[in-house]
Amino acid sequence: MNQIAPIEEHSVIHSTFTVERTYPQSPAKVFHAFADKETVRRWRVEGHGFTIAEFSFDFRVGGAEVSRFSYQGGPEIRLDAQFQDIVPNQRIVFSYRMAVGTQAMSASLTTVELAPSGEGTRLTFTEQGVFFDGVDSAQGREEGTRGLLEALAAELSR
Repeated sequence: MNQIAPIEEHSVIHSTFTVERTYPQSPAKVFHAFADKETVRRWRVEGHGFTIAEFSFDFRVGGAEVSRFSYQGGPEIRLDAQFQDIVPNQRIVFSYRMAVGTQAMSASLTTVELAPSGEGTRLTFTEQGVFFDGVDSAQGREEGTRGLLEALAAELSR
């Protein structure tokens, strides 16, 4: 496994971003895509070029998710999340830490809000993050989030 070179100079960047997206499906169907282990694994963890080493998912307040994966033979990336607040069909709040190899990338607090919008759902995804030592960036995370929300659209259309 490739390892990242040790960091000589430490830094933090604090950032908040919000992404809004409308889906033609109901809030209950969108919520289910965040709550069901098999569905979450399909749209958030699996994908072409990804190797999954671990995926556990306990969707309840105080429950956790652990995802360990690599992309195209690169270093292992680990996500450790804990669910802080869940209001069915309306809101999910979770905190998470990401690392690549042994190097911490970020720590974040994320809120997913779901609201009826016509026949569908308006999703508002807000992340408050701390990005460590230049390993990741708010811009990169926002771009990744937009890609995940696109994958969610494809999952919902299945």
